[in-house]
Formats: sequence, C-alpha cells, structure tokens
Amino acid sequence: MHIRVLGSAAGGGYPQWNCNHPNSRRARAGESAAAQRTQSSIAVSQDGVRWLLCNASPDLRQQINDNPVLQPAAAGPLRASPLQAVLLTNADVDHVTGLLTLRESQAYTLYATPRVLEVLAANSIFNVLNPAFVARQPMLLDTPWQPLAADGSTLGLTITAFAVPGKVALWLEDASRPVDIGAVTQDTIALEIGGLAGGRSFFYIPACARMTPELAARIRGAALVFFDGTLWLDDEMIRAGVGLKTGQRMGHLSVAGEGGSMALLQDLNIERKVFIHINTTNPILLDDSPERATVNRAGWEVAYDGMHLVL
Repeated sequence: MHIRVLGSAAGGGYPQWNCNHPNSRRARAGESAAAQRTQSSIAVSQDGVRWLLCNASPDLRQQINDNPVLQPAAAGPLRASPLQAVLLTNADVDHVTGLLTLRESQAYTLYATPRVLEVLAANSIFNVLNPAFVARQPMLLDTPWQPLAADGSTLGLTITAFAVPGKVALWLEDASRPVDIGAVTQDTIALEIGGLAGGRSFFYIPACARMTPELAARIRGAALVFFDGTLWLDDEMIRAGVGLKTGQRMGHLSVAGEGGSMALLQDLNIERKVFIHINTTNPILLDDSPERATVNRAGWEVAYDGMHLVL
C-alpha cells in the first residue's frame, strides 16, 4: 500500500499567509530547517496507480502539481486523473475547499458522513460538482466498506470510519449556542484503512480533541498512526500573541504535557507514529528545534509534504 502526504500543515499552511511568527519568518526565508508545507491531506493507493484522496485541501492544485503520481498519464486521454475517490473526515474549510478545484467534469466518488454531505448540499457553491460525474455517497460509521473507483471497480482498500472527540467546523458554529467541545459525532471522524498484509490497518486521525479509552484500544498495536499534531501546547497561540483560542477550543489535543498525545499514545505499541495537521506556530515544524528532538526521541515522526510511505 502506498501512502503519500500531500499536505502536512494545519489550516492556513506553513507559513500562513499573514503570519509573522518566527517559525513563519524562517519558512518564508527559505531556511532548509523550516520546510514550507501545504494544508493537511493524504492520498492512499493499493496499486500505486489509482488513488483515494483523504480530505480536499485548498492547496489541492499545487499538491497535484507537486506529486506526478496524481497527474494525468502522458499517453492518456485529454481529460483524466488517477484520483478515483475523495473522502472527507469533516467539513472544515481546509478539508472541503479543494472540492472546488475538482469541478471540471471529472468522474470520481465523494464519500462523507451524512452530516457532512448535508452541509455540502446546503451550500450552493458546491453545486459546481456536476452530479453526472461526482456521485456523493454517505459513509456509515463503524462499518467496514470498500471505496469504489469512478467506473465502479474496487480500489482494494477497506475503510472503517469512526467518530472521534471533536467539534463542528468553525464556519458552522452558531454564536447563539455553546460549542460542544469533544463531542463524539459525525462532525469529526477518523479513518482505519485496511488492505495491508496480514489483515492489518493504518489510521488517519488529523483532528482529535481528547483521547478516550475506546480510541486508545482501537489504535493499540497499529502498524501506523497519523495523529493530530496541531499545537505543541494547548495555549500556544495565546502565548505567541497570534490567537485567542486554546487548542481544546479548536478541537485539538496538544502534543506535549501529561495530557498530550505523546504521553497518551506512549504505551500503545504503535509501530510508526506520525504527527500531521501542524499549525504554523508549532515548534516541531523546525528540524533544529528542541521540541522536534523531543518528539523524535519519543518515537514520533513529523509529516512533511511529499512524504511517501509504503506498507
């Protein structure tokens, strides 16, 4: 199985367009230890030819241009794409905006929870996705299923989508109601993607507000887990003077500390652990930071754009 990280940063990318944080200044200056990153997305393929896109980043066009395996074959038809299906883990702007890039009458299947499909249906801008080419299919949670290519053939992958603690997308928040942080609903899901030798799976969890016993049990012993690495500290953006919200308020578990993901996943016997969806203020973005050294010593990797894993 092939897994390609198309984008590894959180919403806004790295450097974020209006951010003057020291991290962003280093990336903008082109420092080798501060590699720039686009917004979070991965692509998965069993055969290295036909691909499932997990989340459609606003940077999708650039990501396709940066990854030749996602481009039309040189000897192929005038309109073609190796992207055969798209799966959304939530309705966040940085995960659905790229759908507007995929509007040129190219056949593929769009998978999401009924809740997220309702959100897309209620917003008329997504009507640019011609239903004659783009079939919208609801995903049932906690039920294994196989995504299909545009021609109806199977992609050789088995998906089990399941809810994780999170919150409604920012643009869907209602100011007249309190936001339910950590709610386990269809608004935030994770993916278990099977098809590995021996019936094993890997996990893609780009957003998670807290660890639960059920989630810990599910990912224990996994071959690979991509996990929410948005912030190093819960109040990181407040300390840096670039935001007013904690990570928890945004629906993200911090990396460091007793209640952080490094500590919580430490004893789960996961073979390979990779942080993804990393905010522009997070010091683990920097190859030469003490925080990067800390996560590496703890057995974690930090995702980067173009990272290619074969399982």
